[in-house]
Amino acid sequence: MLDLRILIQSVGDLEEEKVMDLLDDFISENPSELEVREAIAACQSGMALVGDHFEKGEYFVADLIFAGELLTDAINRLKPILSEHESMTSGIIVLGTVYGDLHDIGKNIFKIMSEAAGFKVIDMGIDVDPDDFVKKAKSCMPSIIGMSGILTMSIDSMKATITALRAADITARIIIGGHPVTAEICQLIGADGYTTNAAEGVKICQRWMAG
Repeated sequence: MLDLRILIQSVGDLEEEKVMDLLDDFISENPSELEVREAIAACQSGMALVGDHFEKGEYFVADLIFAGELLTDAINRLKPILSEHESMTSGIIVLGTVYGDLHDIGKNIFKIMSEAAGFKVIDMGIDVDPDDFVKKAKSCMPSIIGMSGILTMSIDSMKATITALRAADITARIIIGGHPVTAEICQLIGADGYTTNAAEGVKICQRWMAG
């Protein structure tokens, strides 16, 4: 029987070998679909611990990247047991670094963590023009649109993109992320949420999808 508390803590402690051993033993017991979903939820809860460690300065960017990869591997090990892979999808996120900004480390970490949490992420890359965000949003109807930027000038690009999306009647919730974003900027440019922490950003998206 899988001890979910131990699994949560092992993910939070980034104990890769222990996590995989726990999951292999669990899978060998022919668990039910409900039990597999509980295990996936436990892995995601472990990621919340990782986010807490990061906020306290106990983990660093490299740890977040490793944690995202660990979580992805863990969930990929469990997915084949589920009868319907699509039922795991939390929602669609269109993601990109805004026009004029070429940084993608934060965006990529957020992508890894979002996919591990069950989201389908459509990554548009870097230096994404507002019109391209609009076209992609119209074609795939995402629940959430994520915009990343490190440069101060990226705030203007975020504002222009949000203006274009709303003018096109795109109703998806918008989350912005990156070093220069604040609660005040979020409100000023019309975003629905903001984050400077990829793990916290995923939590925000999950709360939105939960209603």
